[in-house]
Amino acid sequence: MQRKMNIQEEVARCLLCHDAACSRACKHGDPARAVRAARFDNIALAASWLEGCTDEDLARAEDACIHYDRPIRLREVARQLPPVPSPQGQPSLAIDFCGIHCENPFFLASSSICTNYEMVARAFEAGWAGVFFKTICLQDINEVSPRFDVVNRAGHVGDFSALRNMEQLSENPAEVDFEVLRRLKQDYPSKVVVASIMGQTEEEWIELAKMAEQAGVDAVELNFSCPQMRLAGMGSDVGQDPELVLFYTAHVKHAVSIPVIPKMTPNITHIDQPAMAAYFASADAISAINTIKSVTMDDRGAVSEKKTISGLSGRAVKPIAQRYILQMAQNPVMKKIEYSGIGGIETWRDALEFIQLGCRNVQVCTAVMQYGYRIIDDLVLGLQHYMAQRGVDDLNQLVGEELPKFVNPGDLDRSTIVFPMVDRDKCIGCGRCYVSCMDGGHQAITLGEDHKPQIHGNHCVGCHLCSLVCPTGAITHAKRVDKRR
Repeated sequence: MQRKMNIQEEVARCLLCHDAACSRACKHGDPARAVRAARFDNIALAASWLEGCTDEDLARAEDACIHYDRPIRLREVARQLPPVPSPQGQPSLAIDFCGIHCENPFFLASSSICTNYEMVARAFEAGWAGVFFKTICLQDINEVSPRFDVVNRAGHVGDFSALRNMEQLSENPAEVDFEVLRRLKQDYPSKVVVASIMGQTEEEWIELAKMAEQAGVDAVELNFSCPQMRLAGMGSDVGQDPELVLFYTAHVKHAVSIPVIPKMTPNITHIDQPAMAAYFASADAISAINTIKSVTMDDRGAVSEKKTISGLSGRAVKPIAQRYILQMAQNPVMKKIEYSGIGGIETWRDALEFIQLGCRNVQVCTAVMQYGYRIIDDLVLGLQHYMAQRGVDDLNQLVGEELPKFVNPGDLDRSTIVFPMVDRDKCIGCGRCYVSCMDGGHQAITLGEDHKPQIHGNHCVGCHLCSLVCPTGAITHAKRVDKRR
């Protein structure tokens, strides 16, 4: 039996090459760009990069593919892509943050992806709206080697679900970095330049903030959250102490006239405690979150055979980051403060989720480290297409729109149930649902002679573990009904 290829699985195999050989071999299209669009959740738009491609073009592209295993099946991908959508007006992604006009909500997060003029200039040229420059300090920063490790599934080298890093702050003298920021703002006046700073004393915080303002930046971010500082009294040591957050934020606010944005640490039980301290110190916005303290056990991340606790980022931390954004956004005391969301943002849909929780911009780091500045194309196009499909012409309409749906556990509906429903045409009889239900659920599934599931309502509790493990999407939701009494 001929089965349809899973496009997402196939494009996930693509190595996302620089100057891809497949596109060089294709005369009439750009298959690498089409694959990248599908990879980054823009499958509805992917076919637009294959218009005019012949089967011969794609055959040459497949032959040119340099994949270490087997070529991406470009011809089959092309046949299964949805048709190119009708042309639509492109909604504006412009939005204001702390009173600063931003051409779109996509910013580089303070990290190794923005450490010098040339890097940020290339990002701006690519379409990023702004940068939170790598954190500037007055201390001597001496980094370790290696400084990164990853969490990935066996056999998925090069594509990781999380990144652990031991990197600290900018190694440049403060004067050098502030001159870079001055040049960036001068050469790219429509872009948003934010200086991230970290002091060890009240005097250092004030000195760095004033230097940032003198450099002409749009705002200053206070890094209260770096989890791997070798010096005490810096980074997350501050972010875990609401009194210090209040103290340093208030002094910086009194010292400068530009917006002040404290950056919160997730390495705390109740993030709204330091966040409220920042709010009462008159912070203009809050950035959240920084990386999560973690360890990895692989020796590839060891420094002279020694290991340490350091920060975890990447797509695996997104639900945790969103929990913290939600926790702050739901705090009735802090209704007027703005948020910049950080943590596991890789696609436009990831960014949308942060915006729907109340963020007015998002910061991206780990995805850029993996895939480069080029992902801005799919971030922008994907969000614009989503807005056009919904008939939304102002990004402000999406900010916080999902917040009313979140309630306390005690307020959830417990009087109804949604049973799983099996599409027998999609089901391939693998039995994954049966195994999971038997060993991790409520023993509500048996397998028929065709090895396909039969769901028994007298045992099923509607947990939907079966639908989550189904590899073909054959198990969906039936209508919600009252529980039997």
